[in-house]
Amino acid sequence: MTAEAALGTHRVRAAATAARTACEGGTGWIDTAPNYGAGTVHAELRPVLDAFPAVRVATKTGFYTRAQGQAAAEAGVLRTARSHARHSLAPDFIDWQTRRSAAALGRADIVFVHNPETAGHGERDRLHTELRAAFEVLEDLAGSGLIGGYGIATWSGFTEDAFTVPEIIALAREAGGPGHHLTAVQQPVSLVMAHPITHALDGRGPMVQARSAGLLTFGSAPLHGGELLDLITPELVELIRPAAHPAQACLLAAGSCPSLDVLLLSASTRDHWNAAVSALDDPLTDTELRKVLDVLAPR
Repeated sequence: MTAEAALGTHRVRAAATAARTACEGGTGWIDTAPNYGAGTVHAELRPVLDAFPAVRVATKTGFYTRAQGQAAAEAGVLRTARSHARHSLAPDFIDWQTRRSAAALGRADIVFVHNPETAGHGERDRLHTELRAAFEVLEDLAGSGLIGGYGIATWSGFTEDAFTVPEIIALAREAGGPGHHLTAVQQPVSLVMAHPITHALDGRGPMVQARSAGLLTFGSAPLHGGELLDLITPELVELIRPAAHPAQACLLAAGSCPSLDVLLLSASTRDHWNAAVSALDDPLTDTELRKVLDVLAPR
């Protein structure tokens, strides 16, 4: 089966309209972050989330806009010198930002620590110490009922070996014990960033490890920021799904990744949403997916 289609709001235009379209189309998830849309997306999404209480929302903590950094410095949770850095895993800041996000959205079913590898500067031990401290904050917030759970949303943390899924789970157990609230992982899954697909087909890698541990798996950037539409060839589209639109072919390949639960789509219009969802109706078999990846493999 293919992954469930969900709305990712990083690149959508008119987030409220896109969210309402996705909700009316039956999505179960909306993914967002406090820094998206120059800091406006949470406020835009709130009326839609209020209208669709069954739809779950995942947001993030770590990145912030310049205005949010200034507000955090004024609140005393960031040093003034850090207010322009745009990313922080400081525990006081994570607590402050997550509370603001939950208040702005009305709920937060998952809070992803956003690209934590940004804070590590190549020092694994330091990064893991910071992650454990961040998890302790999020455990407290989950224990109080303010958030449903938390996770890691990474761009390159798994591929650069900044951390592994077993290490993240171990840190969550240190922070919250055996009943910890680590819920999900998110990473890019596409024909450009195809390592998750390749590994999952071989029964290994972050997606398989996370799913085996009972975590939800989210795939982001299936069109690689739109760049894939300029890279994919008609021959590759034909191999993936004859007569498909290039975007549908790319989404189908990503959504067919084994052990992937949720695929984030940045669909801004009803036509785009419907076309994207329909592309996922008939998944590629593992054999078909291997043939696609074989074509892309370096010679």
